[in-house]
Formats: sequence, structure tokens, C-alpha cells
Amino acid sequence: MIVKKKSQPFRFKKFSIAQDRCAMKVGTDGVLLGAWADVANAENILDIGTGTGIIAIMLAQRTENARIDAVEIDPEACSQAQYNIQKSPWPDRLRAINDAIQLYAETCDKSYDLIVSNPPFFSGGTFSDLQNRNLVRHTIKLPNGDLLSAARKLLTEKGKFCVILPTLEGLRFQERAQNYRLYCTKMTEVFPTAEKSVERVLLQFEKQPKELEKDSLIIQQGGRNHFTEEYAALTGDFYLKL
Repeated sequence: MIVKKKSQPFRFKKFSIAQDRCAMKVGTDGVLLGAWADVANAENILDIGTGTGIIAIMLAQRTENARIDAVEIDPEACSQAQYNIQKSPWPDRLRAINDAIQLYAETCDKSYDLIVSNPPFFSGGTFSDLQNRNLVRHTIKLPNGDLLSAARKLLTEKGKFCVILPTLEGLRFQERAQNYRLYCTKMTEVFPTAEKSVERVLLQFEKQPKELEKDSLIIQQGGRNHFTEEYAALTGDFYLKL
């Protein structure tokens, strides 16, 4: 996964992401989700667990008039997201909100056409010395059930909820989502290379069940940083060198 040095902003074609105060740095997962999520007809968008704000800002770039709320429980990360928003070309359409999504869902009086999240995915195991990073990656602060419940409540009837997860966690999430009457309507399996196994799944959920649309994406071919045409087409509007 692509990660910049800790103290350096990550520079994209149209904006930069400062990340020195966030546990989770800019990486391939967030960029994939920000480029993949379906923004068609999305007027109100919610990014749950925005971190640096990267996905919210990417969605602002991909839309002309959408209003995007970015919820983040960690005060330092939320402050950094707000900084990145203000430095972006679209500050008037973006808002960083320091709150737990569980509380936000209870008090929010609006619905969203698109909800996205690059959620925590470890449900067990032990913490290492990288405590902040592990707290973000574990599902302690945002259990899957809470995430699904919030998405169900805040999503419009024809809205879409999109996430990216490791393969096994994604399949479990897909199965559990049905208990919240959210149904997987699109899945993209992400392969690091053609020779390796699927490593991530991009999942789209809706309130009404439909036939699953399934495809795949290979990131690299022929060596490190030799990207496939499909990956370049998906992310080329963002990465400087694509």
C-alpha cells in the first residue's frame, strides 16, 4: 500500500493532504474508495471516519455541487481534516465534524445520497507499540453493527453506502449487512498483481436488493509502480504520476 513519510504532505494533482497529526496516513485503500464510489445524483454525501479528509476531498473533486460532511471522532484528526479542507479548492462544499458516528446518527436531521467509509477492520488480536494506528484499525470505537446501523438510518431510500475492506472482513461485513436491510449490489475484488490473491473488496450497499454486479481490478503489472490501465483510469485524476 502507498504511504508517504510521516511528516510529509501527500500531494495529489489538485490538492495536498497534510497527515502529521493523523494515525492513519494516506494509502491505497482510501484512494480506491474515493475514486470508485458512485457519485451519480449524489447531492449530499457523508464520509464516516474521515481521518485526514482525503476521501471527502476526492469526492468534492468528482462532483460539481455535492455537499459533503466528514465525521471524525478523533479531535486531532478532525482538526487536520478541516485544515486539508480549507486548503483544498472546495472548502465551501466540505465540512469536518468532530463526533462519533453513533451520536451523529442520533441527532442528524438530514439524509445522504451517498455514504462512504474506510472502516476499522480488526475485531480481535493484541495491540503493538503503534497504539494509535491500532486503535484506528481495530473495531473498538466503531463496531460493524454501529456502522451499519448509522448508514441505514442516514441513507436516503435510493442512496448508496460504499466501503473498502480486506477480503475476509468484507465478506463477513456483506453477510452482516443483510441483518440491517442493506444489500450488496456491487463488488469489486482488488488484486495487487495478477499473480496474487484478492486483497481488498470494494462494496456498495443499497436498501433494496438487486442482482449483484461483480468485477475485479488489478493494481500493478510487471513490477513495482507499473500500474495497469484499469487502475490508472480509476485513479489518474488524482495521483501526480498517473
